Amino acid sequence: MIALEAIHKQFGDIEVLRGVSVRVPERSVTALIGPSGSGKSTLLRCVNLLELPQAGSVTVGANSLEFGAGTRHSRAEILAMRRSTGMVFQNFQLFPHLTVEENVMEGLVTVLRWPRDQARAHARALLDKVGMAAKAEAWPANLSGGQQQRTAIARALAPSPQVLLCDEPTSALDPELAGEVVEVLAQLAREGTTMLMATHDLRLASSIASDVVFLDRGEVVEAGPAQSLFGAPQRERTKQFVASLSA
Repeated sequence: MIALEAIHKQFGDIEVLRGVSVRVPERSVTALIGPSGSGKSTLLRCVNLLELPQAGSVTVGANSLEFGAGTRHSRAEILAMRRSTGMVFQNFQLFPHLTVEENVMEGLVTVLRWPRDQARAHARALLDKVGMAAKAEAWPANLSGGQQQRTAIARALAPSPQVLLCDEPTSALDPELAGEVVEVLAQLAREGTTMLMATHDLRLASSIASDVVFLDRGEVVEAGPAQSLFGAPQRERTKQFVASLSA
């Protein structure tokens, strides 16, 4: 479902990604782990082209784009890639002037031109899925962090994307509220949602991910099934990092 091949990305003189390749099978969950500055979030943003790689290729479903010196892609090609993904951000990014229901509806009505009644019914169904139906008329300012993130997940799912991208979805939450979000994501995983997530949350990665990719200094150090990587990592650097997460 997702194939990233030899992705290179740099900002100025800083090379953030150095030929990273990652594959995410359909109906599976892959977690990107690694220290701050390892390139996790940048790699995630390369999938939906919020960041454009300098080299490599990005494939999501039937959409595939190559990047390299002199390569240019049309706005239509980039939008097609973005529309195949849903993005859950670290800090929720809800519209404060819209209710919970309106936040979930907004993209459907404004971008996809759905009739409002159809968009509202779809939004209500998604809010029910993430346990937020009772808060449909609430304002974001009156929600807990966990409730805001669950709303953000419903909004990301609204256009029925092929894959869900999650950038540190629990890092802004205390452990109790993070548990609410972990359970919602776990349910989506059980339903077969294809997910790629960047996270420092060992509970999230170990309980939901089928595969894990450990990044350090813009390179893949080790990758494999979550149970193996967390239980018996092969590389010394991976052992050190996993031990630090468990401490």
